[in-house]
Amino acid sequence: MQKMIAVLEGDGIGPEIVKEGVKVLNAIENKFGHKFNLEYCPFGASAYFSDGSCFPEKTKSVCDEADAIIKGPVGLAVTEMNKIPQAERPEIAGILPLRERYDTFANYRPVYLDKSYAEISTLKEELVSEGIDIMMIRELVGGIYFGKKVEGESTGMEYSTDECTYKRKDVERIAHVAFREAQGRNKIITNVHKSNVLATSRFWNAIVEEIAKNYSDVQYNSILVDNVAFQLVKNPRQFNGVMLLENMQGDIITDQAGGLLGTLGLMPSACVGPDKGYVEPAHGSAPDIAGKNIANPYSMIGSVAFMLEKFFDLKEEASLIWDALKKVLKDGYRSSDIADKNTPKEKILSTADFGNKIAEYIK
Repeated sequence: MQKMIAVLEGDGIGPEIVKEGVKVLNAIENKFGHKFNLEYCPFGASAYFSDGSCFPEKTKSVCDEADAIIKGPVGLAVTEMNKIPQAERPEIAGILPLRERYDTFANYRPVYLDKSYAEISTLKEELVSEGIDIMMIRELVGGIYFGKKVEGESTGMEYSTDECTYKRKDVERIAHVAFREAQGRNKIITNVHKSNVLATSRFWNAIVEEIAKNYSDVQYNSILVDNVAFQLVKNPRQFNGVMLLENMQGDIITDQAGGLLGTLGLMPSACVGPDKGYVEPAHGSAPDIAGKNIANPYSMIGSVAFMLEKFFDLKEEASLIWDALKKVLKDGYRSSDIADKNTPKEKILSTADFGNKIAEYIK
């Protein structure tokens, strides 16, 4: 297989962890005889300073031609970010336009903790001793993030508005994605909402429940988002299977799930559209540790596995990466964010060593 991939390294630790993702991709390339042509492009806060835009036109052109996109986290230190006008910052002028451009409506975020290394979790041992295996499916291009906005400055600081809108087609297509994912797992799905308050959630629920009738083999559950925040901490294993979430609620709950694992460094993600998409780690750019070779590249490497699986249908290759990631942790190796006082020094891996270890297992 030959594919062209746009690589957006991003900011902070982005270039470091993207390098390890590419290292693992090269190992797959060599093992299976594929050819992945990589085109590196500026994106994020650093791109604003170098090119005058967080999402430069030349980057858009490359992404348009690419078969898939690898994206690192974006954002610089506060002092640097304050030099960028609010409307030109990477979240507003980079990430949201990237999602909208390729209609990446389906966001996959696995919350996976194997029982063999469950001790890295922040929760009590009895809650995670059998591991956690949740796939969170978040709608990514609708809702309040993409609604009409009225800034307080334009109203004399008297009021501000964020409009939240969902259309039937938006809910239908993400629901089908989630139910199909559940069919391939343990056939359990949990729909998360705020229908006791929000009209959009009642609308969301009505459509999801219509779709559920087409998947009689899937056990359907429904829960309020505030309750799910509580229940995830109390007993995360009750949600093993698939969780379906709208955009803003999903943004918050998926990050909370990173807390169950002890770090967002173990949360890769894929943002999938009808024709193409991008993969990225679920965490931020951590500018405070950039350049120190201590960032955890697991999320980026797992995101590369997602790219192979979801965009190129290379399931064997993707499985090999997932298995290697599990094996590294099962063998007792840790990145600095999940190491503790009992971790032997020789088992604490730098960013580069972590990538090397995964590549070795693949070879």
